[in-house]
Amino acid sequence: MLPKPPAREGSLGFLYLPPYRVQGLSVAGEATSVQVPEIDVTFDMGLCPRAMLASKYVAVTHGHMDHVGGLGYWVSQRRFQGMGTGTIICDKRIEPAMRAMLEGFHALEQQQTPFEIIALEPEQEVEVKNNLFLRGFHTDHTCPSMGYALVERRSKLKEEFTDFPQEKLKELKQRGVEITRTLQIPLITNTGDTAPGPHLLREDVRTAQILITECTFFEPEHNARAKIGKHLHVNDIAEWIRVCTCEAMILGHVSRRTHLGYARKRLHEVVAKEHVGRIHFLMDHRVNRERYEQQLAEAENSGA
Repeated sequence: MLPKPPAREGSLGFLYLPPYRVQGLSVAGEATSVQVPEIDVTFDMGLCPRAMLASKYVAVTHGHMDHVGGLGYWVSQRRFQGMGTGTIICDKRIEPAMRAMLEGFHALEQQQTPFEIIALEPEQEVEVKNNLFLRGFHTDHTCPSMGYALVERRSKLKEEFTDFPQEKLKELKQRGVEITRTLQIPLITNTGDTAPGPHLLREDVRTAQILITECTFFEPEHNARAKIGKHLHVNDIAEWIRVCTCEAMILGHVSRRTHLGYARKRLHEVVAKEHVGRIHFLMDHRVNRERYEQQLAEAENSGA
């Protein structure tokens, strides 16, 4: 009997949530790499699919190997293909180990592949695009962990000046009067692997337009396992979504032991009907493909 050929690698999960694409892979214990191309950021790099090379930044949520195992390859390939030096954003607590890991590749390869690391304290920010800032905040996992909120800063005229003519506004500005205020709008938040806690109720988490998170456990009897591993259970999602105003909550980190059909079933059992439509599984290829085909059909009908 002839041997079977190797199993084909699965395709990347993909969701179009205008104006953003969320794509990548996230399987518990194997690999998590979630990219938002429009902001040049990939969250974690457990593996490095070719699409991820285009990201200028990788924001690392924590140091488990299924979240950092592809960093060395990402740094190397970006340089090899003339795409520039990769920048890694991480929790300041893991910066020394992150730097040591990447410098270890220098010793192995006998060549100096450049990389940059930006280490954040909680509430510190880094500008990744014009007026778009990635803000770090601590989460609760089995090792030092950090979530990230992408916040857009917009200047808006103060209400008391909205009826003023342009000439008067210009005069006030020249006199040093502050006529605008800065709005901070949470666009995309990624929690990484985490247990429930107050950090999930932060304003820049709860009100983000897109919320990328994990749900590792679905079986009713696995609540205790979720607590031990400091992961989210589907019951946590059901409670949390009630206070979130996100347009979409994207779940990753489902393990291979959980069939996605069962995960969908459990989601519909525990999440209120008015909220369940906002929740999507990153790796649910069939459902996401059908959703995208519907988006295409609607765009064609509207002439977009």
